[in-house]
Amino acid sequence: MNQKDIRKLTLTINTMILLLVFALAGFFWYCNATFLLWFSIPTALIYVLGYSLIFRDRLDIYVRVVYLWLTFYMSVTSVCLGYKLGFHLYCLSMIPIIFYTEYMAEKLGKRKINAIAVSCIIVVCYLLSTGYSAYVGPIYTVDNSIAGVFWIFNSLIVLFFLISYSSIMLGMVGGYEKQLTDIAHKDRLTGLYNRHYMMTRLEEAVSDERPLFLAMIDIDNFKLTNDQYGHNAGDYVLTNLSRIMNETCPECDISRWGGEEFLIMSKGDITEQGRPLLEKLRATVEQAEFLFEEQKIPVTITVGIAALRSGQSVDEWIKVADDRLYYGKKNGKNRVVSETAES
Repeated sequence: MNQKDIRKLTLTINTMILLLVFALAGFFWYCNATFLLWFSIPTALIYVLGYSLIFRDRLDIYVRVVYLWLTFYMSVTSVCLGYKLGFHLYCLSMIPIIFYTEYMAEKLGKRKINAIAVSCIIVVCYLLSTGYSAYVGPIYTVDNSIAGVFWIFNSLIVLFFLISYSSIMLGMVGGYEKQLTDIAHKDRLTGLYNRHYMMTRLEEAVSDERPLFLAMIDIDNFKLTNDQYGHNAGDYVLTNLSRIMNETCPECDISRWGGEEFLIMSKGDITEQGRPLLEKLRATVEQAEFLFEEQKIPVTITVGIAALRSGQSVDEWIKVADDRLYYGKKNGKNRVVSETAES
């Protein structure tokens, strides 16, 4: 979740709370709770001020002001009307949300909130307000049937906020886990699998009974490209070649093996599926236009292919593909080699 999404979510919540304040003001009027009716005015102004803080991206200040006032507001309503209406439940719902807020502040580089300290303040206010109303009794008397309806109403709102925030939090955690997985498994420049993760995929593949083939790919004359056009141009070639490989081999496992070398693994027979697929890739790369800063860069690739043989280790499998790539580089480049004279 980015800054824009957080602002949109906060605006929605602020609006919902403001509407709730107006609705509660009507209830206070109905109950002749004059103090609480007047108390609703500064409460509404707090949330009106909240819009200004949100639009100015001062969410850190907004959260502190809202939490302080919401805790105070729920304490006052619990003392005035008693705990049977369920206003104190809002204090409890705020505790998990404040930890979520602290987490988000850290992710966005904002000033952190001390969630433990704030939670302790909320708990103290909760105990004092409910304890007072239970021991002394509420200042305003409300009919038990109305109190029961409001207890259900307030409980549903609190549960709604808790479920919503929990859902958002789990979604964010899942998103961050995916990002961490991508960082661990993928090459930052090309977005392809990195060598470490590809080795894991290969180890898993060798135990499979299906026919598999492996292709070792090298960009021809890549050092010359870097020397002539610059390293930024080299990066451009790597990223665009990666895109072409993904488009040409959507069902394949593709990794950046190192430098200008790539490794492709796929299921299928090397003769019926492997070689035609890699020939198509080679021709596509040769015909593609690599245009960087109005300079057309000629790009070709050499490919060595090897089928997985029974009992073959991963290292042995890779070596066969690498040997065939080396043979292709020494014998003209821009070609696909599935066997050599030594094979």
